[in-house]
Order: sequence, then C-alpha cells, then structure tokens
Amino acid sequence: MGRNSVMVSLLWILAAGLVFVGLLGLVMPGVPGAPILFLGLVAAAWAEDFAFVGLRTLLVLGVMSALTYVVDLAAAALGAEVFGGSKRALLGAAIGAFAGLFFGLPGIFIGPFLGAMIAELTNRRSLEKAGIAGVGAMLGFLMGTVAKLALAVSMVGLFLLVRFW
Repeated sequence: MGRNSVMVSLLWILAAGLVFVGLLGLVMPGVPGAPILFLGLVAAAWAEDFAFVGLRTLLVLGVMSALTYVVDLAAAALGAEVFGGSKRALLGAAIGAFAGLFFGLPGIFIGPFLGAMIAELTNRRSLEKAGIAGVGAMLGFLMGTVAKLALAVSMVGLFLLVRFW
C-alpha cells in the first residue's frame, strides 16, 4: 500500500527546509550545517521511497558531510602553519576556531586569529610573528569556509545528478 500524497508533500517540505537551513548553517555560527543538509537530502530520497537515490549515494553524501568538519578544523591550523606558526599556534588556532563559535559572527573570524596569536605569545615568539600566525589562521579559516561551501554544493549536485540521471 503506497503512502498518501500528504505524507510525500510533508517529506518534500521537510527536505527543502532542511537543505535551506543546512546551507545557511555552513556560514552561520552554532548551526550544524552539513548534518542538517544531509538530513534534508535523506528526507528528499525518502520522499521517493529511495527509488532514485539509494544507500550507496547516501553513504557518499554522509562522508562528504563529515569532511566539512575535517576541513573546518584543519583549515585555520594549516593557515597558521603556512604563515610560519609553530605547532602550538596550530593548536591555538583550532581551539580559537572552536571557541569562536560561541561568540557569533565576530567570534568566527577573530577566534582562530586570537587562538594562534595567544599560543605563539606563550611560545615566547614576538608580537609581530604571533600576529602573522594569527592572520594566517584567520585566512585559513576563511578558505575552510569556502571549501565547506564547495563540499555542500557538491553534495546537492551529486544528489541531483543521481536523482535525475
């Protein structure tokens, strides 16, 4: 016995809402964008009884969703490293990126910078070198955000490709 059209419509509305919030969440602090986006894509597949998008595709999309977190945490630390930061600055940038999430949009940009800079200062580096490591961490974080968005758009693109091909 098939599902009624009300249930299917509700699943599509849920899917669209989750995808929209998920995409916004990739740039908004405190919103787990990638998992919400992934759940939206699962809801869309479910709306069609997984007839077009199945388990294999959903597993790939799940891995891509998890990769957004790897990119997010690694980007600020790698940015600090490229700009000459020490291992301590890498850790400081990662901690600063996480702590910055709790302070809204300004915290997202300032957190990796301050984390790397403070870590460098505790490593007895000069204020100039600490500042350069902080700038690298901030730039790395921005590049990480761009990479997360690229992964998210790729997730939606893969879903649509599998669904309509």
